[in-house]
Amino acid sequence: MTRYKACIDVHLILRRTDEILLGQRHNTGYADGCWHLPSGHTEDGEPATLALIREADEEIGVQIDPAEVRFTHLMHHRTNEGRIALFFEVTRWSGEIVNTEPDKCTGWRWYPLTALPDPMIPYAAEALHHYIKGDVYAERGWD
Repeated sequence: MTRYKACIDVHLILRRTDEILLGQRHNTGYADGCWHLPSGHTEDGEPATLALIREADEEIGVQIDPAEVRFTHLMHHRTNEGRIALFFEVTRWSGEIVNTEPDKCTGWRWYPLTALPDPMIPYAAEALHHYIKGDVYAERGWD
């Protein structure tokens, strides 16, 4: 049997009171038009929290102190290559939110956790529902 390897991606739940920041994907070739959290993949040898901090700077121009990063949810979901999605909450950051990748994102907006936009990337929407309920772990697509 071939050893299974999964891609690890990190998702930032940037929280302002009862709202979270979401961006609308554009021109990426994957889920264009859907809303999603700031996110990205870990690089070889990079710990997940540092990947999250790097992605926050690259995608929305904010700086995050590692001490402000709180793990909230892990979703193991089945795709062609398999994915482990890590979700982290941050409530304090420095810098102003800007759309640093306008070629990939139409813009960033704050949404109440109780009124998420449609459409969202399905696994992220499901993970956010688990996050709201306080579930730390979920599996998706393995049925």
